[in-house]
Amino acid sequence: MHDLADIDVIWPLLHGAYGEDGTVQGMLEMLDIPYVGSGVLASAAAMDKAAAKLALRAAGLECAPGIVVHEDRWAAESHRVLAHLRKNHPLPWFVKPARAGSSLGVTRVTDPSQLESAMKDAFVEDPKVLVEEGLDAREVECGVLQGRDGQEPGTTLPGEVKLGDDLEFYDYEAKYFGKGTVSIDVPVALPDPLLEEIRETASRAFIALGLEGLARVDMFVTRDQRVLINEVNTMPGFTPYSMFPVLWENMGLSYTELIAELIDRARTRRLGPR
Repeated sequence: MHDLADIDVIWPLLHGAYGEDGTVQGMLEMLDIPYVGSGVLASAAAMDKAAAKLALRAAGLECAPGIVVHEDRWAAESHRVLAHLRKNHPLPWFVKPARAGSSLGVTRVTDPSQLESAMKDAFVEDPKVLVEEGLDAREVECGVLQGRDGQEPGTTLPGEVKLGDDLEFYDYEAKYFGKGTVSIDVPVALPDPLLEEIRETASRAFIALGLEGLARVDMFVTRDQRVLINEVNTMPGFTPYSMFPVLWENMGLSYTELIAELIDRARTRRLGPR
């Protein structure tokens, strides 16, 4: 048996299940191959939106309110779930798979009669589903890079995805197939103290989840200027036009410099337990 090549570093630029959920990362660790990005536990925790929220809230960070529903519970007592939502969580609701990305299986529910269909769509992707309150808020994104030699993570000024009136939310078709009117503002126009709070929140989320290498932290900024975390992406999109490299380009770090930096960090990170 012959080796195909000598490998310095693997960049697992994979999205979704078995890509950014710790599975590939575990295989690479078994083979003692350095790789870009977070380790097994951090990747798995961030991929699972419900688990991530537990860790983030334990660190004192605020997240969008909602509940977690397993497919078995829904099948046994959907009426109880619906009654709880109607009593405790105002519409609209966002129904989303706990461990999927790119807004796959996500539905905006504006009437309780739509919940059954929304849950069915989400369960196609994952038997574990979140139902969250829709917030009257702006959605901003912040890029994070791990600090060197124990330093605090570095963060970008946040950017904002703006949607036209022809879109209810930034869904899969809007992200990848040009559906609707979408524009990106980098940096987002907000008061300086609020920008600093957003960056601090992103850095704290990175630390709370034990992330390494890079992440994109997606947050909500409400009308009363509260900052809530939506989700944390441990392997964000990496085309030259994706939000993560665009955010760092705005900070003076070019696309090629960003790639070189992440590869260099992966090469110098020790193998095995860290």
